[in-house]
Amino acid sequence: MTEPQCTEQLHKAQIQELCIIFMKECPSGALHLHELKRIFGVASSSEEESLYIETIFRSFDTNRDNRLDFLEYVAALNLVLRGNLEDRLKWSFKVYDRDGNGRLDKQEVKHIIRILCKIKVQRSNMDMTPNEVCDRIFELVDQNKDGQISLTEFMEGAQKDEWLMDLLKLDVNATGWVIQNSFH
Repeated sequence: MTEPQCTEQLHKAQIQELCIIFMKECPSGALHLHELKRIFGVASSSEEESLYIETIFRSFDTNRDNRLDFLEYVAALNLVLRGNLEDRLKWSFKVYDRDGNGRLDKQEVKHIIRILCKIKVQRSNMDMTPNEVCDRIFELVDQNKDGQISLTEFMEGAQKDEWLMDLLKLDVNATGWVIQNSFH
């Protein structure tokens, strides 16, 4: 895979602005989960949004120290704001893959689908249960029918239809949250 082009990277001025915001919000030099929830305006009463942010947080905490340092923070924003489809799908796979074994089983997929269904139910006409959604995903994506989804199957399957792409790339307007909450 080639390095992202400069046009896809955050501009120097934006990184400086992000640094200022980061230092203002996180004088300790680290962003903790409760601070991320506050920045994104996630109400403690919204269990679904809270679970979603926790899942996102874990996916960007690359060294697993339960905090995001500035580099992890910039990498996260760069992906959310400017990441290409392939990078976003690889990140989505990582979010789905809770145990990190490189394969998705039905329990992992159902966990994320339950959260997404609850968040999206206010925004769309989701008329399937999480189990039905999970079964349809496996039917469309699990090419070798082994009950698990590999990264390759995930990447190829996501591009089969718009419904599947919407679910697999985890687009519940995280970009909108970032722009609305981080840059004002």
